Amino acid sequence: MKNVVITGTSRGIGFELAKLFADKGHNVLAISRNTAPLKAVNHQNITLLSVDLSINSDVKKVADFIKNNWKTVDILINNAGKLISKPFTELTSDDFLEVYKVNVFGVAELTKNLIPFLQKESHVVTISSMGGVQGSMKFPGLAAYSSAKGAVITLSELLAEEYKEQQIAFNVLALGAVQTEMLEEAFPDYKAPLSAEEMANYIFDFSTTGNKFYNGKVLEVSSTTP
Repeated sequence: MKNVVITGTSRGIGFELAKLFADKGHNVLAISRNTAPLKAVNHQNITLLSVDLSINSDVKKVADFIKNNWKTVDILINNAGKLISKPFTELTSDDFLEVYKVNVFGVAELTKNLIPFLQKESHVVTISSMGGVQGSMKFPGLAAYSSAKGAVITLSELLAEEYKEQQIAFNVLALGAVQTEMLEEAFPDYKAPLSAEEMANYIFDFSTTGNKFYNGKVLEVSSTTP
């Protein structure tokens, strides 16, 4: 039984991941602003925390829960994401900040808060996007989103180096097209070949075993983009 923290659990991949880990008997701390969808699931292995990752004082609530209850974290999945799709000339500094607060600063702040509870063989998995991978196909309108997803790739590589002596693994999964609400926001008429549930199954397997084989790596999990 592992202690697993997952962000962005109100819908899509995060929602499916929380249910999957819980069904397999693991302890899940599900973090999102909207806790209602998982509250309706009412799973005994899922603890819900309403947290806005763009607010540092909110993020501290996660560390407080771990300190008072679990003491350790085996897996952290940084899955929460914020997408704004606009032509570049229409993107404001506030738009960029809003996206980066969740996709970059929130990932950094949560990871920093949980470092004291990570131990040898803990695995931090950050969900990025193919759009954040250098040299990959890029799409108009996603300047803020894709650049933020590129930033967390480099952040993860740096943390893998910084914490290699403690044997904490940091890896990134750069996802291609998955049929989620967020994909529909970016590409309204596109139908992806993979469901959120199918991708959650892959991420579950990687999160539980991938740290034996990878550290500081970016895996491109994409059959099509988008």
